[in-house]
Amino acid sequence: MVTGKEHIDKKATYVVVSNHQSQLDILAAFRTFFHFKWVSKIEVFRLPFIGWNMHLNEYIPLKRGDKESIREMLEKCRKTLKKGNSVFIFPEGTRSETGILRPFKLGAFQLAHELQLPILPIAIDGTREVLPKYSLELKSTKPMNIQIMPPVPYENFQHMSEEETAAFFRKKIGAHVTAHTEDTEEPSLLTAV
Repeated sequence: MVTGKEHIDKKATYVVVSNHQSQLDILAAFRTFFHFKWVSKIEVFRLPFIGWNMHLNEYIPLKRGDKESIREMLEKCRKTLKKGNSVFIFPEGTRSETGILRPFKLGAFQLAHELQLPILPIAIDGTREVLPKYSLELKSTKPMNIQIMPPVPYENFQHMSEEETAAFFRKKIGAHVTAHTEDTEEPSLLTAV
């Protein structure tokens, strides 16, 4: 189930950030029905058909842990965002095995600060139970939920550092994830620093 589609302005350019629970997250996120470019690990680009489609759609590859690849990914994201295309990033970097959000890496928030763009937070819940990490077998019929939250304009987080921005959005998304138990009260921008 997808909620919050009304928060998306299809004419706007966003840095989209979401938690990452399962390989199903990508299929689930397509149900938001708005245009964006994925940042995805480079291995997915090598898959027949799926990878070819990703190349054709000019999605952005990333070799995890490779500093040069990270630099190239950020530069491609900049160019993509400047063209008016939103970019969808999983700032955890890899899927959470427990549902508790991993620390958010700074790249998405660096881009939002540098280009003064709004951040669109999305919480994905339930996909980990349906298709756990390291599994190819569907394990559950539990509902999968995607909650699109209102975008946060740059002016609302411009006073924060990149680290504070990442922590703020991690807490905001975590408040909407069932398995995430670390201080789940949604943060206020007034008390985020």
